[in-house]
Amino acid sequence: MATLKKMKKRIPFGTISITDKSKGLIKDILDSNRVSSGRYVRELEKSFARLIGAKEAVAVSSGTDADALALAVLHDFGAKREDEVIVPALSFVATGNSVLQAGFRPVFVDVEKDTLNISPDKIEAAITKKTRAIMPVHLMGKPAEMDSINNIAKRHNLFVVEDAAEAYGAAYKGKNVGTIGDMAAFSLYVAHIITTIEGGMVVSKRTDFAEVLRSLRSHGRACKCESCVLNVSSGYCDKRFQHGDNQDIRFVFERIGFSAKMNELEAAIGLGNLDRYHDILNKRRENLLYMIEKFREFKPYLYTIEESPHEKIGPHAFAIILGEGAKFSRNELVSYLEKQGIDTRNLFLSMPTQCAGFGYLGKKIGDFPNAEYIGNMGLHVGIHQDLNKEDLDYILNTVREFLLKVK
Repeated sequence: MATLKKMKKRIPFGTISITDKSKGLIKDILDSNRVSSGRYVRELEKSFARLIGAKEAVAVSSGTDADALALAVLHDFGAKREDEVIVPALSFVATGNSVLQAGFRPVFVDVEKDTLNISPDKIEAAITKKTRAIMPVHLMGKPAEMDSINNIAKRHNLFVVEDAAEAYGAAYKGKNVGTIGDMAAFSLYVAHIITTIEGGMVVSKRTDFAEVLRSLRSHGRACKCESCVLNVSSGYCDKRFQHGDNQDIRFVFERIGFSAKMNELEAAIGLGNLDRYHDILNKRRENLLYMIEKFREFKPYLYTIEESPHEKIGPHAFAIILGEGAKFSRNELVSYLEKQGIDTRNLFLSMPTQCAGFGYLGKKIGDFPNAEYIGNMGLHVGIHQDLNKEDLDYILNTVREFLLKVK
C-alpha cells in the first residue's frame, strides 16, 4: 500500500460554483449599468422563498446582517433596546455579534456535546422579564430541537429566530429548517451550498416582517415595497410624494436601519447556484452520510454528530470532536491533517468565555463547559460537491494513521 507521503493530496475545505448562467447574467447586468439591488435580487428572493418553503424572502449583504436584521424587526413588535435574546454559547461569533448589532443583549445558554446545539433544558432558567426572543443555531446543519424551543417560546410569549446559516437541506420532523420559527437567517457566503459570494437571506411566513426587513436593509427608510420601480431606469413611483406633507419617501426614516442591500452581481451568482442546488445538496449529503458511517470506527478517541430518525442534517461540513479520553490535542490532530494537505477549520468557540469581545459580560471559564469543550476539542473538514469517495477515504486514512501514531 502506498504511503501517505507518496499519495499526498490537497483537500480544500470549500468550493464555489459560478455557472455559465451566472456569467451570462453578469455580462447583461454590466452592460445595463444597473448593478445595485434590482430585478435579479427580486428574482433570487422569490426563488429562494420557494426553495425553502417560506412565504417571504428578503436578501441582504451577509449572513450576519441576516441575523441582525431579523432580530431588529422585533423593535417594531414590542421589543426595546437592551432587551435580551437567548442564543447558544457555541457558534460562529457572528451569532453573538448580530444580537448586539440589533440593539439587544445576548444571553448565552450552554449546548449539548453530542448535538452541538443549544440545550433546551437550560433555556427557561435564562429567561427574564427582558427576554424577547430565542435564536437557536442549527450548527453544522444539525437541526436544533425546535419542538421544545417553540413550546418554551409559546409559554413565555417569545419570538423564535432560526440561525440557519449552515443548514441548507436540513429538516426537522418533516419540516424544512428555516420554516419552523417566526423568521430564519441564511448565509450565502462563499463556502455555503447556495452562495452569492457574500450575502444573506431572511425568510418568514409573515408579510409584515418582510416589509420591515426591506426598510431596515436600506437605512430604515419608509420605502418597503417588494419591488422598487425607482430601481428601474426612468421609473416613476406614485408613492414617492404621498407620504405626509408630500415628503420624498426616500428621505423619511421610520426606524434605525442598516446599509445591507444585496447587489445584482451577487444575485446573479446565486441564481446560477439555485439551478444546481439539488445536485450539490445530494452530493454533499452522500459525502456526509458516508463519513458519518465510516467515522464510527474512531470512537472513543474521536466522534462526530449523528443523524437521528426524525431529522436530516444539512451537509455543510464534517465535524470532528475529540473524545474525553483522547491522549492528544485538537491542535496536534489539526497540524497532522494540514501537513497531509487536508484543510481544516476549528469548530468555533464559547462566545462568552473564549471570545475576548464578550468579556464585558463578566462570564468566566467553566460557566459553559460543553461549549468550551467543543471550542477546545472540535474541528471540521470539507465534504463539498467537488470531493469524491477517494478524497473522503484519504481523509479517513489520514485520521487512521494519526491515531496509530499517538495511541
